[in-house]
Amino acid sequence: MSEFIPGLVSWNVTARCGLRCPHCYIDARPEGGGGEMDTAEGLSLIDEIAALNPRAMLVLSGGEPLLRPDLPTLIRRANGRGMTVVVGTSGVLLDESMVRTLLACGVAGIGVSLDAADPAEHDRFRGMPGAWQRTVQGLLACQRHGLTFQVQTTVTTANHGQLPEILDLACALGARVFNLFFLVCTGRGQSMSDITPEQYEETLRWLARTGGNYRGMLVRARCAPHLRRIAAEADPASPLLMEDGSRCLAASSYCRVLPDGTVTPCPYMPVSAGNVREKGFGWVWHRSPLLRGMRRRKLRGRCGRCDYEDLCGGCRARAYAMKGSYAAEDPLCSYRPRRSRSARAKVVADTVHPGRVAVGGSLVWSPEAEAWLGVVPLFARGMVRSKVESYVRQKGETVVRPEHLVEARRKM
Repeated sequence: MSEFIPGLVSWNVTARCGLRCPHCYIDARPEGGGGEMDTAEGLSLIDEIAALNPRAMLVLSGGEPLLRPDLPTLIRRANGRGMTVVVGTSGVLLDESMVRTLLACGVAGIGVSLDAADPAEHDRFRGMPGAWQRTVQGLLACQRHGLTFQVQTTVTTANHGQLPEILDLACALGARVFNLFFLVCTGRGQSMSDITPEQYEETLRWLARTGGNYRGMLVRARCAPHLRRIAAEADPASPLLMEDGSRCLAASSYCRVLPDGTVTPCPYMPVSAGNVREKGFGWVWHRSPLLRGMRRRKLRGRCGRCDYEDLCGGCRARAYAMKGSYAAEDPLCSYRPRRSRSARAKVVADTVHPGRVAVGGSLVWSPEAEAWLGVVPLFARGMVRSKVESYVRQKGETVVRPEHLVEARRKM
C-alpha cells in the first residue's frame, strides 16, 4: 500500500467548544484512547505526519481549536516541517488579536462556518445568541489583516433554499473559497433530517452551473462525490473535474485524528483505524486493516456497478452511517447505473487524479518552477502541483520546469 501517502490530515485538537450545533460529528467517537493529547504528543504527531509527507496539508479543527492555548506552538512546528496549516473554526473567537496571532504563526488560512445569511437562523443553528455577528466581525478582521479564509456551509433542510444568499454573503465578505458541505448523519447529526436525494441532486446541479467559480471566489463541494458525475454529464471539460476534494478521499489521501489520538478514515466515520499513542501515525496509516481495506475500494450495490465508479465512488462515510458498511452504496445518490461502464465516464476518469499519490518515479521541481507555483492561490496549489506532475510524467521527464506549468495550464 506504499502508493498511498497522507496529503490531507484533519486533527481535532480538542473537543471543547462553547457552541451546541445539532450536526456536530465529534460526539461520534470510538471508545478508548484517553484524554486530549498534550503539547509534546501533538508535536510528535506533526513530526510523524511530516515524515510521511512534508508537503501535507494539516487542518487543525475541533471542537473549537482556538480554545487550545498551545495552538501557535503546533502551527509553528508544522510550518517548520514544511506543511501547509489551515485552522477550522466557528469564528466566534476571531478578533483582531487572534487574527494577528494566527498570521504571526504562519497559518496559511482558516475555514469558518457560516450556515445562514440571516443572523437569527445562524444563531439558532449554532445554539448561541450573537454567534453570526461575532463570526462576521471576525471575517472582516481577517479581511483587514490579509488572512486568507474560506466560508464553509453545511446544507440542511433549514438552509437548503437560502444557498444563493449565503454564497453572495461569502463573496461580499471576501472569502477566497466557498465550501458546501453535505450532511452525514453521525454524532449529534444522527437526530437530524437530511435533505432528500432529489434536493441533493438539485443542489449539486446548481453548484455545477457555477463552474467552480463565483465572481472570482472558488466554489467547491465536500462530502458530495456525485458532483463529479453531474459535472461530467453537463461538460466533460468542467473545471470541477480537476478538483479532487469533491471526491471521497477517506483512507486514500485523507484521515482524521481525534483529540485522544484515535485515527478514523474521515471526520464523519466513527470507526477506529488505530491510535497514534499506541502504534504511531506511520503504522496506522500504512498497516491499519481498516484503511487498507478501504483502499481496495470493493464497493457494493449501485456504487459497485456504476459506470461512474472511477469518477465518483460515493461517500463512504454516508454509506457507513446509513447502511452500516463503508463499502455499501451511497444512499443519497439517485443515479441509476447502466450495466456496463460508460466509455465517456472512463475517459473522464482517466484525466482526473484519483486521490492517490505514487511514491515511485518521484519528480524534481526546479527552483524556477517552484517560484511559479508560488503565485497560484494557496487553496488550489495542491491540485495544480498534482496535475503538473502527472503531465510531466506522461511526457517521460523527471524535472518540472516553468514551461511545464504553462503547457499543463493550457491543457487544464
